[in-house]
Amino acid sequence: MAVQTKRHYKANGKLLLTGEYLVLNGAVSLALPCKLGQSMNVSERPGSEITWKSYDRKGNLWFSGSFDLMAFDPIDSTDKDIANSIQQLLRGACRQNSEFLSQWRRYTVETYLEFDRDWGLGSSSTLVWCVAQWAEVNPYILLFDTFGGSGYDIACADADGPVLYQLLEDELHIDGADFDPSFKKQLFLIYLGRKQNSREALKKYHQSKAGLNGSVDKVSRLTESINSASTLKEFESLVRQHENLVADILGLPTVQSKEFPDYWGCVKSLGAWGGDFVLATTDRSEEETRAYFQGKGMDVIFRYDELILS
Repeated sequence: MAVQTKRHYKANGKLLLTGEYLVLNGAVSLALPCKLGQSMNVSERPGSEITWKSYDRKGNLWFSGSFDLMAFDPIDSTDKDIANSIQQLLRGACRQNSEFLSQWRRYTVETYLEFDRDWGLGSSSTLVWCVAQWAEVNPYILLFDTFGGSGYDIACADADGPVLYQLLEDELHIDGADFDPSFKKQLFLIYLGRKQNSREALKKYHQSKAGLNGSVDKVSRLTESINSASTLKEFESLVRQHENLVADILGLPTVQSKEFPDYWGCVKSLGAWGGDFVLATTDRSEEETRAYFQGKGMDVIFRYDELILS
C-alpha cells in the first residue's frame, strides 16, 4: 500500500495601519497581523499531477483545478485567472528551489480561508506564504518575483503581534512593534462592503508620487508616534495628520470626509483607499458605535482585539 504524506501550513491575514502606498518608497509602516488567515494542506501519493481545491470561510469550494508537473500548465480549472496565478506561484517557487516538485507524484493541495475573499485581508499573501513554506523558499522573493507589492503582508503572515516594516532598495527592516494600546477597546475595524483593487490603487499612487518631497520621512515619524501613542486623543490627532498627508499626495478626499462626515470619532483608511477595511475610534459605547456603521449598511464590524493579534 502506497504511503501518503501530508503537510500543513498556516498564515495570518493582514491590515496596514500606517504607511499605505508610501511603504513602497521606504516609509516605516505599522502592519497588523490578523487572527484570521489561510491554511493549506498538501498530500502526496503516486501519480503525476497537482490537484488543487480552495475552500472559503464557510467551507464552500470556490476554486478547483489540476496542473501538470512539467510547466504547471492548467489541465482544467473553474477559473482561468486563478489557475494562472497558481501556475505563476509554482513556477516562481521552482526558480528558487529546483528540487521543488521535481518528483513524479500526485500532489493534492487544499486551501482554507478563514475570512471572506472580498475583505482584503490577504488571500494572495497568505497563499504566497504557504506555498513558500511548502517549497522551502524565501516568501519575500516569491512575492516580488510573482505578484509584487511591498511585502508587509508577508511580514504579517507569521508574526505574533504588530510589526514595524520598512522596504529599502537593498534590504528589509522588520521589527516587532510596541503597539498594544490601552485604548484598544475603543478601536473598531469595519469592512466598507467593497473590495479595493490594490493594483489600480497603486497605479494611481505611482502617477501622483512625483510630489512626495519629504512625505516618506513624515510618514515614518508619524508611524513611530502612532506606535507609541499613550492616549486615544493623541492617537486620533496623529491618525488625522496621517490621513491628511496621504490625501494630499493622492489628490483624494479622506474616507471620513467622504463617507462619515457626521461621525463623532476618527475614521482611517487601512491599506488601499476607497475600499476594504477602515479603523474607527470611539468614545461612545460599542452598541452605539456599531449602530452608526450598521446604519450605513456596514455589517462586518470587529473590535480591534477580536481581529488583531497582539
